[in-house]
Amino acid sequence: MIRGEVTQVSSHKRQDEDTKARLLAELELARTRTAQLIHSLSDAQLEVPYHPGVNPPLWEMGHAAFFYEVFVFNLLDGTPSYNPAMDELWDSFHVKHQDRWRRDLFPGRDETLAYFNTVYDRVAERIRNHELSDRALYLYRYAIFHQNMHIESLIWCRQTVGYPAPSDFKGDRPAPGEAVDGDVHIPAGRWLIGMPGESDAFATEDFAFDAEKPRFEIELPEYAISRTLVSNREFQAFVDDGGYQRPELWSFGGRQWLQTEKDVSLVHGVAGPQMRAPEHPLYWRWHGGEWQERVFNQWLALNPDAPVTHLSYWEAEAWCHWAGRRLPTEYEWEVAALGNRPGETFRRYPWGNALPDPSRVDMSGRSMARNPVHDYPAGDSPFGCRQMLGTVWEWTSNQFLPYDGFKVDMYPFMSTLQFGDHKVSRGGSCATSSSLIRGTYRQAYLPGRNDVYTGFRTCALPEG
Repeated sequence: MIRGEVTQVSSHKRQDEDTKARLLAELELARTRTAQLIHSLSDAQLEVPYHPGVNPPLWEMGHAAFFYEVFVFNLLDGTPSYNPAMDELWDSFHVKHQDRWRRDLFPGRDETLAYFNTVYDRVAERIRNHELSDRALYLYRYAIFHQNMHIESLIWCRQTVGYPAPSDFKGDRPAPGEAVDGDVHIPAGRWLIGMPGESDAFATEDFAFDAEKPRFEIELPEYAISRTLVSNREFQAFVDDGGYQRPELWSFGGRQWLQTEKDVSLVHGVAGPQMRAPEHPLYWRWHGGEWQERVFNQWLALNPDAPVTHLSYWEAEAWCHWAGRRLPTEYEWEVAALGNRPGETFRRYPWGNALPDPSRVDMSGRSMARNPVHDYPAGDSPFGCRQMLGTVWEWTSNQFLPYDGFKVDMYPFMSTLQFGDHKVSRGGSCATSSSLIRGTYRQAYLPGRNDVYTGFRTCALPEG
């Protein structure tokens, strides 16, 4: 072997070792955060009340470990499961949602933790001791990212059932900003949307889920979009103006949602069903002469400058009708967030390609959308839009549908089950892990969903 070849091999080895170190750090962070979310709950708290929007925390933990078994060990090594008898029970597409609460089917805390830690130890050992091919790297990252999705759902589970905040919640204000308002104007032009469908860097900088691919160009006319998210103050004006009692502001689907009573017993911590039709955002209440908002297990005075959170699509749409505005399309949203044009360096984040950090994004369960809509100025988009990543998943007007040329990913249910009847939300939320946040990421929620961290920003209606 000549000297140049030796140098090249040595360089590749260093790159692989660096990549392995990052993978191991991401794996350990996912393990630690998941364990904290479980260990901080008593045995009684682990038995969460049934709710269609959450899962029992121990099931979430076992399901995440099972995912590593299926998409790392099985695909790469053909290794049998830790306990084959449990495979269908940990698989979300084989066990009914309500059956996940059956204690006769699932192991308890100690057994589930033993399974979880055994699998994580084996994954870490495999990363350290096996060659890091592109396929292996892709599968590792996919499984770690999947785990981070369930970290987000463990956080919103605590909000749903009214448990104390997780340890990641600091309640601080890490990135204050000066107040901004109004719209930014996006010029007409041709723009890039999404991530590459085929790429040599599919396991590294071009990693994406199937619904983000393949990248395409789109021509958009000029439009104006708000610099900030809609705040509690702005949404309260709609509530105070009787917005929930004015059916003319609501679409047909919105009126159906508005007229359907929901059980809010978990919101108010009472036993038994408490059926009410919506009259304000889910976690608001009028108490002691002021509006309050429930944040985990505490009722706090509503912060007027913070973004309105836990809204359904129908509520966002009705506010737009009341305010003479509209929701952006998901393409308008992505252009305002990233501003990617053909032939230019592609940005994955509003500020460029540097990884997100707490000075730019409310993410990873730290601030939980409690800071003003004008904070995090370092995260501004090229056009000056603020908090387009993190804080809240932002509703758009689009149905969740595949891009032209869509190909099912290695996990066939990542997107396909949501096509058609879900709405697209963008940008991630305060509960989304930093590794998952990017400007091309598409999330699908049913339009009536308001238990997750959803909010919105708006566009001006066309003149004339």
